[in-house]
Amino acid sequence: MDFNLPPELVAYLAELDRFIDAEIKPLEQQDDNIRFFDHRREHARTDWDNQGLPRHEWEELLAEAKRRADKAGHLRFCLPKEFGGKDGSNLWMAVIREHFATKGLGLHNDLQNEHSVVGNFPFIVMLRDFGTQAQKDEFIPGTLERTRRITFGLTEPHHGSDATHMETRAVRQSRDGKPGWLINGQKMWTTGMHVATHCALFARTSGNDGDGRGISCFLVPTSTPGVKVEEYLWTFNMPTDHPRVSFTDVWVPDEAQFGPPELGLALAQSFVHENRIRQAAGSLGAAVYCINESVKYARQRKPFGEALAVNQAIQFPLVELATQAEMLRLLIRKTAWEMDQMPHPEVEKVLSDKVSMCNYWGNRLCCEAADRAMQVHGGIGYSRHKPFEHIYRHHRRYRITEGSEEIQMRKVAGFLFGFMGPRRKEFTELERAAAE
Repeated sequence: MDFNLPPELVAYLAELDRFIDAEIKPLEQQDDNIRFFDHRREHARTDWDNQGLPRHEWEELLAEAKRRADKAGHLRFCLPKEFGGKDGSNLWMAVIREHFATKGLGLHNDLQNEHSVVGNFPFIVMLRDFGTQAQKDEFIPGTLERTRRITFGLTEPHHGSDATHMETRAVRQSRDGKPGWLINGQKMWTTGMHVATHCALFARTSGNDGDGRGISCFLVPTSTPGVKVEEYLWTFNMPTDHPRVSFTDVWVPDEAQFGPPELGLALAQSFVHENRIRQAAGSLGAAVYCINESVKYARQRKPFGEALAVNQAIQFPLVELATQAEMLRLLIRKTAWEMDQMPHPEVEKVLSDKVSMCNYWGNRLCCEAADRAMQVHGGIGYSRHKPFEHIYRHHRRYRITEGSEEIQMRKVAGFLFGFMGPRRKEFTELERAAAE
């Protein structure tokens, strides 16, 4: 068993560092772009007079960084070669995301809006695995060329993490002789709707409330009559691009249906696993950054004539965080490696619990590390002269979104107790034997 990173990966990290130093850091500094990363001027990101949306200049800067990364061959790293990528594995992506986040916030990697010069393209994989040929032809190149942008419409105002009781309904209706669907409902947290061309909208097409089956997904153009952004929800960390959206008598043709009919929740689950393992790695990297900065500060700061670092009240909390970071790193890399050993759709059946372990613990660890960094740094740590409060505000979101801690722990419990996953057969047989 070899825990060393492959030499090729180590070399690629160095190549990425050189690219960031040569292309991204200068872009971050020019034309006062650093204002977007100066936490005292964080308001520069937010258009307060336009519903709290991201400012155009901020989003254009992120787009320019992505264009440079794409030109250099890095942005599409994780994608298959057929889409211009390098077949980047989940293991390599996890290591890269941790490496970037350990550097701190910057134009190379700003997780407030999932930005990175090594991109994440979960919809590309979903389209490859579940899309019709026409959908692949339109949306894969369109996503890469930024002429198509898909947002995710799953969560609802009254049901949160419980997708099985969604109230959005799609019923059969033909128009002008063309078969299709009439959709009515509301969605929450449809992130990116302000720039999206389409919404991957989940709606019940059959079955009863609470059923896992009977939910389908539709690629709905955001310009369709009846699609309306009701409000943008202001959050702990601004700017916001998370609206509540209503769908009133929205009609789409049959070809808008995406993925297996009635099995939309399985499609939704396929979306989250690569996101969650990479998000966990990013949270780990941000936690390590907070720990490292705290250790350095504790060695340098000398109240009462000696370094803070000699005090066990300073040492022990950071020791615990550093220990957890080491253990989490091993679990993330092991899980990412195991994900690479199986087809993408199998991850939900075999490894979903491990992905959830990595994600919920990584996000919690980051918040604890940022909070501890503020405490170690004292008043200056609480201020916006340091990035810890920003890191905390951002990563606190991840303990709720894309599956709250409680939802992910329930998934782990389901696998652990055999209500789902590989141990289900084992426990069913035990119960049968006990009943005989």
